Amino acid sequence: MSKIAGVLTDRIAGLATRGAATYTAARPKTRAALEAGAAHYLDGVPLHWMKDWPQPFPMLVQTAKGATITDIDGNSFDDFCLGDTGSMFGHSPAPVTRAIKAQAGHGLTYMLPTEDALEAGRLLSETFGAMRWQIATTATDANRFALRVARAVTRKSKVLVFNGCYHGTIDDAMVSLKDGRTVTRPGLLGQAADLTLTGVACEFNDLAGVEAALAKGDVAAILTEPVMTNSCMVLPEPGFHDGLRALATKYGALLMIDETHTISSGHGGYTRVHGLQPDIFVVGKCVAGGMPTSVWGLSEDVARRYQIANGDRDSGHSGMGTTLSANPMQFACLRATLAEVMTPANYAKMERGAKRLWKGLDAAIRRHGAPWHVVRVGARVEFICYPTPLKNGTEAADAHKYELEAALHSALLNRGCLIAPFHNMMLISPATKPAQIDRLIAAFDAVLSDLLS
Repeated sequence: MSKIAGVLTDRIAGLATRGAATYTAARPKTRAALEAGAAHYLDGVPLHWMKDWPQPFPMLVQTAKGATITDIDGNSFDDFCLGDTGSMFGHSPAPVTRAIKAQAGHGLTYMLPTEDALEAGRLLSETFGAMRWQIATTATDANRFALRVARAVTRKSKVLVFNGCYHGTIDDAMVSLKDGRTVTRPGLLGQAADLTLTGVACEFNDLAGVEAALAKGDVAAILTEPVMTNSCMVLPEPGFHDGLRALATKYGALLMIDETHTISSGHGGYTRVHGLQPDIFVVGKCVAGGMPTSVWGLSEDVARRYQIANGDRDSGHSGMGTTLSANPMQFACLRATLAEVMTPANYAKMERGAKRLWKGLDAAIRRHGAPWHVVRVGARVEFICYPTPLKNGTEAADAHKYELEAALHSALLNRGCLIAPFHNMMLISPATKPAQIDRLIAAFDAVLSDLLS
């Protein structure tokens, strides 16, 4: 009998079949509501990745508060997905809820700044380091706009990204490695342009490969997460980030750090915790407590170079903007989050909970003899169905076992624990209670018993 990551395939199939039946039986109202109303949406969902959850059909949420979600059938569960980081500080933090209520009485958007905007700018520099900031709606937008600046100030065309990365739906990062060559990433829908003209892919933790790419002289920016996420997590090897900084400086490229997920690392993100020195800094998702908001910042030197490039261009559209970005609701929520939610005290609480979860999952894996391991970055924990820590995106793709992971995710949800659908990521929020963590550990242990006993 064949195995996947040490688990017999018939065990996986059995767990998946039982999980689907249990899920369906618990949600008659959800199923009826979808049958009555989902047909108005393309493929039955408001956004296509809502079908990427492994359950037979999407759940419909009734309420979400703190670290708990309840669906319309009255099923409540502990939420460790937390909007894939969007609600990393819990659902509807009280300061953000108050800010939304107050701002709603003063208008939602008007293309002009507010006093909240001024205070939010000060708090951004206080939290993440002195930069010249801009506000966007999503991290995809922030990365896209910041790359325009990088190309404008360096007068170079390409962005260097790491094989298997994800930086939102920007074309520039949609390249991968095949037989050592950069290719347009397979699977892109409706792709017409040759993305190898604007992107080059290297393996994470491969400084020699990065230097070879930079030596060609056409790379405007290195765009990277401090830790590879949105796949199986890959940690940087000692000296890797120092090496990136040195190589970017040597070859005249900008170092661009995307902290949209690694904001879980601690107060100020991985950049502040580990003393990184980016030229451009990007963070999104949870920075405004769940209100769609992202920020991108330029170092003083890059901001000066941007001013020169912007002053020299012809008048007309810059390619950066979006009308609803930098709206007053974003600033109200950004200010509340930075001042009252994204605090060192909350991060310390999250860190304690994540350590508890890491130890419990690791103990369960060892107890059952699974050839897996657990990795943690601050408040972010992930079990990986692979025996050793991962080095790069190729190994991360190898370690991703969809059939096994889908069965695991469904089994955990049926035991009252929700984790991220795209990988095995779990987040601890300030609202997450020790009892919730212990329930997840117990559920994980029970699923391993089903699979490996």
